[in-house]
Amino acid sequence: MTTATPVLSLAKVRRRFPAFDRQIKGKPVAYFDAPGGTQVPDTVADAVRNYLLHQNANTHWAFPTSAETDAMILRARQAAADLLGAGADEIAFGANMTTLTFHVARALGRQWGPGDEVIITELDHHANVAPWQALARERGITLRMVPLAADLRSLDLAAFERILSPRTRIVAVGAASNAIGTITDPAIISEMAHAVGALVFTDAVHFTPHDLVDVRAMGSDLLACSAYKFCGPHVGLLYVRKALAEQLDVPKLEPAPDTVPERLETGTLNHEGIAGVEAAVNFLAELGSGDGTRRQRLEASYAWLHRQGEVLFREMWDGLSAIPGVRLFGHAPGGPRRTPTVAFTVGKLPSSQVAAQLASDGVFVSDGDFYASTVVQRLGLAGQGLVRAGCACYTSEEEVERLVEGVRALGAQR
Repeated sequence: MTTATPVLSLAKVRRRFPAFDRQIKGKPVAYFDAPGGTQVPDTVADAVRNYLLHQNANTHWAFPTSAETDAMILRARQAAADLLGAGADEIAFGANMTTLTFHVARALGRQWGPGDEVIITELDHHANVAPWQALARERGITLRMVPLAADLRSLDLAAFERILSPRTRIVAVGAASNAIGTITDPAIISEMAHAVGALVFTDAVHFTPHDLVDVRAMGSDLLACSAYKFCGPHVGLLYVRKALAEQLDVPKLEPAPDTVPERLETGTLNHEGIAGVEAAVNFLAELGSGDGTRRQRLEASYAWLHRQGEVLFREMWDGLSAIPGVRLFGHAPGGPRRTPTVAFTVGKLPSSQVAAQLASDGVFVSDGDFYASTVVQRLGLAGQGLVRAGCACYTSEEEVERLVEGVRALGAQR
């Protein structure tokens, strides 16, 4: 097996994650549940703990812990901006991507009504579907759905082009499918949408852990992701292009700040979680080399993550596809761009049964529809569900072998 060389050795990376202290049957747990949430390195947990124990305060008051909280939030905005290729004044924090999407959808929808159209897709997590469905009920807008292509692996871009019209107000699309790993080129979507005057909302939750976001190059007007998918706490991140953020009719309290990005945030934020966001971005940057800017170090980190992910994904795909009765979904290695996330079934076994059996040997995978229920329905697996195994910065080749062997044993039992 050939593995890309990390800036830090994989052993050193793994030592940063106390989660590997957990053992089952004498072996550390193999965490393949990263698409649902990664494990957390020590420095992120330390940042959360340190904030709560030594700086805990509300904002904008004249005593030290409040001033320290203000400064921390500003640093975290800049860290998130470096991660997303944005300005610090274009980054808002919230509970999670779902909550933030409902929030900005409601703000946008205040300007829309019958005759206005919103485009969503069959490939998306329903956090990027339900908020726009709510606008259809509340404001009378029309929803248009981009279908999956005939191979059920990617979007039908020809159909998307037919659906677009001058009535399109926004295109809500995921940069990467959390169910089957397909990457939908956001720049192509944005170019087509902007040509008819539409905005673009990008769900980058599954994309951000694997590819370095660049909101300018992607052409996103709004983009959301979640820190707990890239080694951080449960905090949502929202990018809104500054000119748009300044004019959004957001629901807010009258005394609350009306400047960006604070006007996009409601109530007291999760300060300790935001401290963890800064630490998570810094951890990712540590994987890179050189003495450049944080963005430059992130570029180096993501180059390694991409190479490592390609190697591990190919080994998972090749190993699983050789097992009788295993069916894999999404694009194979060497095909269109995708994330190192493998979705599969084992015969007719319920995905929950497969996951439980693997967990008994210390291999943790996700099962079900992952809130991407339309994709799973289109695959004909609404009752059975998918088994999903995803790689993260700490995934090893030995763990991939354990996963394959565990599935092989299941296949022999079915």
